[in-house]
Amino acid sequence: MNKEETIKGWLLLADGDLKTAEDELRMKEAVTNAICFHAQQCVEKCLKAYLTLVNQPFGKTHDIAELVELAKKSDREFETLYKLKANKLTRYAVEIRYPDEFYIPSLDEARESLEIAREARKFIVEKINKT
Repeated sequence: MNKEETIKGWLLLADGDLKTAEDELRMKEAVTNAICFHAQQCVEKCLKAYLTLVNQPFGKTHDIAELVELAKKSDREFETLYKLKANKLTRYAVEIRYPDEFYIPSLDEARESLEIAREARKFIVEKINKT
């Protein structure tokens, strides 16, 4: 798979996560931990698409802040993702998926996570399209 295909793949997966979160939020009894997880996954995959574009290795991580720091090496404007509170999503990658650290996010947390994911995705995709 070439770089362009890999980037498209990351974005396709990210969009699937975003759609899953959006669809779940519309359910009568929304599963908030799933919404938060998929919001985090969307941002993580968008960042990995950008890092692939700029040839920045990122290893195996779910840490949004770590990925943002790597992205900042080629574009300082990725600092914007901290203002969007994108790094707040990292906790939803692992913590809410295992019983020893499990908790159920509130509906407000789920809505906030989805909004962060939408804004972060928009920012990152615009960067990808400009690069």
